Amino acid sequence: MPNKLSHRGAVILMIVTATLWSIAGVFTRHLDSAKGFEVTFWRSLFAGLFVLVAMLKQYGRGFVPRLRLLGRLGFLSGCMWATMYSCFMIAMTMTTVANTSIMESLAPLFTAFLAWLILRERIPARTWWAIAAACLGMGWMFAGSLSEVDSRGLLGMLIALGVPVAASVNVVLLKKGGHTVDLIPAVFLGGSISALVMLPFALPLQASLHDVVLLAILGFFQLGLPCMLMVRASASLTAPEISLLCLLEVLLAPIWAWLGAGELPAQATITGGAIVLIALVLNELASMRESSS
Repeated sequence: MPNKLSHRGAVILMIVTATLWSIAGVFTRHLDSAKGFEVTFWRSLFAGLFVLVAMLKQYGRGFVPRLRLLGRLGFLSGCMWATMYSCFMIAMTMTTVANTSIMESLAPLFTAFLAWLILRERIPARTWWAIAAACLGMGWMFAGSLSEVDSRGLLGMLIALGVPVAASVNVVLLKKGGHTVDLIPAVFLGGSISALVMLPFALPLQASLHDVVLLAILGFFQLGLPCMLMVRASASLTAPEISLLCLLEVLLAPIWAWLGAGELPAQATITGGAIVLIALVLNELASMRESSS
């Protein structure tokens, strides 16, 4: 096992992770011919290949036994990773980066709800207030942008909801399993499942070489690598710290899309998204303050 990182080192690693996650939108906007399912297929395939190579380098002959050790819990975790990969990229090709990112930012609140419902963990009143504020922000975003988003965009936003739902289920699965599940093989499994499921819908493959190169970059450096970095950093950070640092992706993604692709978020998205993010950040800061006291 690698040495445990210092707290500062883990924070830096999570900032790098969230920054790498946030580049998906701007890269997607520069694709030529690859669409929807094919985008998801190539990105998941390259992510799986990246993690596979890393696992072979780390585990060597122990690669297959590591996969077997995942068990039912690890398989379900892999399915949740696959759901996140698929829903995220499909949504990204149907609606704006800002709308996808805001939907994704609900993951910490969904996780709190499932932890209360399934794990019977006590949820502080401040978290319920944050949930209420986030719902207000989402309502503002939807109501104000209905006239600016077509039916395809709205469907994309609904598909994007699969990301925070799957992410929260994944966290609950990992909490129930404790430290018995190695997350890296589950990440590989997620990429493999996503690629296999998307392949029939992606045929016939029409991506240009330009698109394949961009999607390889996304698979390697926007998905495979940052997920592995998160695993490395998580041992040195509390859950509230991880959740808070992951929100950097939501803040950065629309900025990259604006700077790199000229995609200006709608005013309603900015206002509603700001309410959601403020609620999440205040909740996580309060949680960190309580943990340190």
